[in-house]
Amino acid sequence: MPCGALDAVGNAPTSCVHPCPTVPASLLATRSARRILLLVISGFGAAAGKIAEGKGRLVCLPADRAVVFVGDTHGDRDATERVLDRFPPGEHVLVFLGDYVDRGDDSVGNLTLLLEAKLAHPDHVFLLMGNHEAWAVTPFSPADFWQALSLGEEKRYGDTLSALPFAAWHPAGILALHGALPDVARIEDIGRIELGSSDWRKIAWGDWADVPGYGLGSLAGRPAFGADYFNAVASRLGIKVLVRAHQPSAPTFLFEDRCLTLFTSRAYQATRQVAVFRPGRSLRSARDLELVRI
Repeated sequence: MPCGALDAVGNAPTSCVHPCPTVPASLLATRSARRILLLVISGFGAAAGKIAEGKGRLVCLPADRAVVFVGDTHGDRDATERVLDRFPPGEHVLVFLGDYVDRGDDSVGNLTLLLEAKLAHPDHVFLLMGNHEAWAVTPFSPADFWQALSLGEEKRYGDTLSALPFAAWHPAGILALHGALPDVARIEDIGRIELGSSDWRKIAWGDWADVPGYGLGSLAGRPAFGADYFNAVASRLGIKVLVRAHQPSAPTFLFEDRCLTLFTSRAYQATRQVAVFRPGRSLRSARDLELVRI
């Protein structure tokens, strides 16, 4: 093992054959953070597996709590801290829409904080899968978080994050997920979508375009869909509002204000915002959710 390398579980070697220079404090801090993440993800792994096996891939949200939808955080630990401070779990239900790593400057810290929040508040914090959690299924580039891991870390994290749910349903008619709508017959069918399937790829990688049409082809592995597809699937599933993230180029509101795209990371834009839906509020469009800057 070369000097400065981490072993399969993120530890530094106990000794080196050759004399080693002093390890910079920043590298020691990185090692420490990765060891902490490994401990947290070990505790989270069994819980995530039980969620996937016991409840499927669809989260059912309560109607009697304010629900906060959080867009891509992409290594922006500060954004996650602000969300947790402003909207304490327990008083609120927090739904994170995926993409917790890469792009930003603290993927390890951000992922650790999110997993700790989920472990502490399992019924009030929900972490959905984005394409950046699905490295084990479809590797991609750039992927600074994943490509910096040892093989052991990569497998551990990949297996754990592959067990995350795909979507969350609110009985008022809100569906939350990362990308685009799957082509299923009923909302509950989302819970039975197979990881790696075409419907999973729509959820994790799908883009929207504000043009007529159904399937619009694929660019760099990202399937794109038009207004006709959105309207057909949303009508079939009884969706009043889709809340999603994933696509920085998308307008905040699409399809007659029935599709809301959120971003909560400085990795893409200066404005970080979440959407809040409060109990008892009538829902006609995405504009009935409160957009809050953090």
